[in-house]
Amino acid sequence: MLDIKFLRENQELVRKSLVNRGLDTKILDRFLTVDKERRRLLKEIEPLKAKRNEISKQIGLRKQKGENVDELLEEVKEISRKIKEMEGEVEEKEREVKNLLLHIPNIPHPSVPIGKGSEDNVVVREWGEVREFKFPPRHHWEIGEGLGILDFERAGKISGSRFVVYWREGALLARALIQFMIDVHLKQGYEEVYPPFLVNRESMIGTGQLPKFENDMFHTDMDLFLVPTAEVPVTNLFRDEILEEDDLPIKLVSYTACFRREAGSYGKEVRGLTRQHQFDKVELVKFVHPDTSYDELETLVKDAEEILKLLKLPYRVVSLCTADLGFSASKCYDIEVWLPSEKRYLEISSCSNCEDYQARRANLRFRPRGSNKTQLLHTLNGSGLAVGRTIIAILENYQEEDGSVIIPEVLRPYLQGIYRLEKRG
Repeated sequence: MLDIKFLRENQELVRKSLVNRGLDTKILDRFLTVDKERRRLLKEIEPLKAKRNEISKQIGLRKQKGENVDELLEEVKEISRKIKEMEGEVEEKEREVKNLLLHIPNIPHPSVPIGKGSEDNVVVREWGEVREFKFPPRHHWEIGEGLGILDFERAGKISGSRFVVYWREGALLARALIQFMIDVHLKQGYEEVYPPFLVNRESMIGTGQLPKFENDMFHTDMDLFLVPTAEVPVTNLFRDEILEEDDLPIKLVSYTACFRREAGSYGKEVRGLTRQHQFDKVELVKFVHPDTSYDELETLVKDAEEILKLLKLPYRVVSLCTADLGFSASKCYDIEVWLPSEKRYLEISSCSNCEDYQARRANLRFRPRGSNKTQLLHTLNGSGLAVGRTIIAILENYQEEDGSVIIPEVLRPYLQGIYRLEKRG
């Protein structure tokens, strides 16, 4: 969340940020009003406490002299009642202030393009050659069902819509991609961590999913949430801890299944693997010094890009505009892979710098070298990559006219030497 002092002193900057994100500024107005009322109450309570203390002293002196103190006792009682009432109002205002703070998004970095939607995102670079097909390229779900490796019908029977069963080489391909991605990132200097898939409410608040997006999450009756991304458990690993500057940067890679309601999706996005309630993802998370976080963001993006380069899948990197920017992010790059069947790019990774926004929510701090005073660190995260969407890209970009699919060369050692997916006779 944003610093409360920063909000008070930079009202117009925050207001402009909300407008550029396409959001209503009423939340800022409400915060300023409630915060002002809270501070007014605190200011009014102090002289009442001082007066109560003074009268209490007088009561003590009068009792020593054997004088009647009934009137003073009544006055102290009335002041105490008023203080208690006002302190109750303060607590109520403080709860509302905290709730409002948790609903105000991060401030976009000055380099983020201002825009109203995805059409205003800026293409930073492109890589790879788009294949020219001599036949109409099929959609990934047609290819997968034809090969007998993707089974949406049986998944629907056992779980409902937006689930899939991977069969045989399909299951092997998914598992191979996870291992391949992790191996690449380990060579890039990341450390692997395998966290729980269920997290508590504090963890979801720490990374910014709660309270604003609670309805988008799968929630259990134990007040635990299925993780929407490994970003949540991994970023919270050091919650309420103090790291040393020499520990930074900390670079972690993690595989988890991810679970999302995906409300509001429609059209082709709900066909196949594009938007599933459950999907696999390899995530990259960094804890870094504030002075280096934007250099670390550029490196994070390149680390994720490397997977697509090794798989020889054409892609582009896009800088998201203010309206498309994630709630907790100050800046975000999307990596989008080419889909031949739709002649468009599909997001396969989002790489974000959250600056100190998540760190303030989760109390992630470090102690600078030679100092006893701590400060907030910066957190970054990015997909490296979404496994289901990588399978989409492989099936579509490597498909053959006979319905078979060539396995990218770099993956073959992970697939027991299989170089082609073919329909079983």
